[in-house]
Amino acid sequence: MNLRNTTARYGLPAVILHWLMLLLLVAVYACMELSDNFPKGSDMRAALKTWHYMLGLTVFVLVWIRLAVKLTGETPAIEPPPPVWQQRLSQLVQLALYALMIGLPLAGWFLLSAKGQVIPFFGLQLPALIAENRNAAGWIKEVHEIGATAGYFLVGLHAVASLYHHYFLRDNTLRRMLPGSKSPHHP
Repeated sequence: MNLRNTTARYGLPAVILHWLMLLLLVAVYACMELSDNFPKGSDMRAALKTWHYMLGLTVFVLVWIRLAVKLTGETPAIEPPPPVWQQRLSQLVQLALYALMIGLPLAGWFLLSAKGQVIPFFGLQLPALIAENRNAAGWIKEVHEIGATAGYFLVGLHAVASLYHHYFLRDNTLRRMLPGSKSPHHP
């Protein structure tokens, strides 16, 4: 597998970052969902929330690396090419996913700042982005939660679309991003 994207498939950095981001997003969502199963004030609830914050901020760091990899490389072509409306919809969903990976962690950082809470990041304490403000914390939390709910839909749509392309249209959409898979153009 090449380090750089080619016209036929994504390179190793793009593939690793894609699947790593998926695992991180699953972990971020799981930490928040699972924390509700534990009583307020419990150590497990606090630990899951802390992991939610740290993993969310990890998404925020890695999305910039992923964008750099994306913007400096080619985008492998889908063969056979999909209709223009599918290409546009795909671009829109991709843009929304990037907005999610930037916006949600940033909103979380703003939220912790507005609540006057510590912003933990693997042994570091990140600076507050805004001064403590309970009113701002309320609406930032709402925006964060609406975005998180939209994230379920976007990630699901992305996954269903790739499986639809793979199993029904039988094009190379998914194969371009699978680790170790070979392109039909590059045996």
